[in-house]
Amino acid sequence: MLTLRALLFYLLMMVATVVCSLFSLVFASWMPFRQRFHVVVMANRFYIFALRWVCGIRYQVRGLENLPKDRPFVLLANHQSEWETIYLQLLIQPLSTVLKRELLRIPFFGWALALLRPIAIDRSKRAGALKQLLAKGKNRLGEGIPVMIFPQGTRVPYGELGKFNKGGAMLACSAGVPIVPLCHNAGAHWPSGQLIKYPGLVEVEIGEPIETLDTDVNSVHQSSTEWIQQRLQQQCSDAVEAKS
Repeated sequence: MLTLRALLFYLLMMVATVVCSLFSLVFASWMPFRQRFHVVVMANRFYIFALRWVCGIRYQVRGLENLPKDRPFVLLANHQSEWETIYLQLLIQPLSTVLKRELLRIPFFGWALALLRPIAIDRSKRAGALKQLLAKGKNRLGEGIPVMIFPQGTRVPYGELGKFNKGGAMLACSAGVPIVPLCHNAGAHWPSGQLIKYPGLVEVEIGEPIETLDTDVNSVHQSSTEWIQQRLQQQCSDAVEAKS
């Protein structure tokens, strides 16, 4: 049954991607960025709706009060699945996401994604990628647009921590904006590389902003990384206790 539900979800997802992407390219590409963003992510709304009613995946967010409302920030989130790449663009609007440039080449999906002004980097060239991140990231932040980074760099299976890179801390410190750490357990319900989706509750936790003024990169990186890792471990512990 879970396999059939997953197949139905992907069928709906593909249809919605083509329809919403074409609509966005025709009607939203000429709009000012902030209005355009709201139109393009209508596909994300459908994906989250379909996940709930087809796959039984719900979500709960704690710590919304920690999102700065009067200034841009760098959002650092752990990366476990595709779920967070979809939902976080609904949680924070507008939002510029750091991603690998290959995604922009995917027909329909990538074309519409480009309208959201992501920061597309070439991960094969680390030095160049960091320069792109800092230059384009400061540009977005200077326009008042929050920037989202997955410091692990790639999807890490649920229950594992992975390595956290310093790029997000470097960007926040160089731009003088706070870091907002975010943790979730989406990989428990949408495992990376697997067809099946497991019903349940995705828990999203947003931490208090970490100020970067008069603070060095290493300290900021350590503070944000420790918060995310501690919450990841706590979520796993809570899940084990709930099953016992």
